Amino acid sequence: MNFDEYCQQKSGSPGSGTYYVLKRAPIAHQPLLSALFALRQEFEESVKEVSDPAIGRTKLAWWQKEMAALAEGSPTHPVSLALAAHSDGSQTIYPALQTWLAGYAMDFEQARYPDYAHLQRYLRQVGGTFATLVARVTAHEPDLAGNWAAASGEALMLAQFVEELGSDARRGRIYLPIDEMQRFNVTAADLINRRYSDAFNALMQFQATRARDALFAARDAFPAEEQKRQGVLRAQIALALALLDEIERDGYRVLHQRVALTPIRKLWITWRSSSSFWR
Repeated sequence: MNFDEYCQQKSGSPGSGTYYVLKRAPIAHQPLLSALFALRQEFEESVKEVSDPAIGRTKLAWWQKEMAALAEGSPTHPVSLALAAHSDGSQTIYPALQTWLAGYAMDFEQARYPDYAHLQRYLRQVGGTFATLVARVTAHEPDLAGNWAAASGEALMLAQFVEELGSDARRGRIYLPIDEMQRFNVTAADLINRRYSDAFNALMQFQATRARDALFAARDAFPAEEQKRQGVLRAQIALALALLDEIERDGYRVLHQRVALTPIRKLWITWRSSSSFWR
């Protein structure tokens, strides 16, 4: 298996949202985008798939060294090799990769956020940086991509927090601000023990509405000359909006399950997202 094949498998299996999202990119750009999505999966697994924080920190430390090796021209991991082969210059994206990885390290610094202002730092470093890296690949003006793309990544993370609330809570991480949970009279124990209530539904409606509004605002902020170039981000936003609608229809039953769209719906939504009538 070569590094491109590794990235294709790591980024998203057939039928996954990422699989269909990447199909919205020009063929020439798909290898680099697959590498970025694969790297995101590697980072997330280093944080979310470990029960011992010491092991997670060790994995992230290894990735810090690997990103430095990428910038120096001596990467060893298949994802890093793909980034080196397909990016214009590894040193160009290295600062963003450092910022991105530092965002994931925040998961080992704190499991709760007192208010939305504190959560936004995490959103910017993880979601905003990733979306900017993705946008740069096909952007008309790559150096300006961060001005409008970062908001997409932050909004996508807000939607992800709603989708993965139950599984995140069972891993000891709750990305809903403490003051908002207190306002709606929902406790961490309620989430961990899967206690549904009217108060929980009200909290989730608030979270879903904020995520939905952020997704619409981020999508509408794309410059006119970038609209057709950003098929990947547009497809991600479309999928996130559809999933939020599905979660809402299901009564916010996200504590004991992960609500998902069928592959055929993902295919249809991502195709439609790149058409001129999707606004």
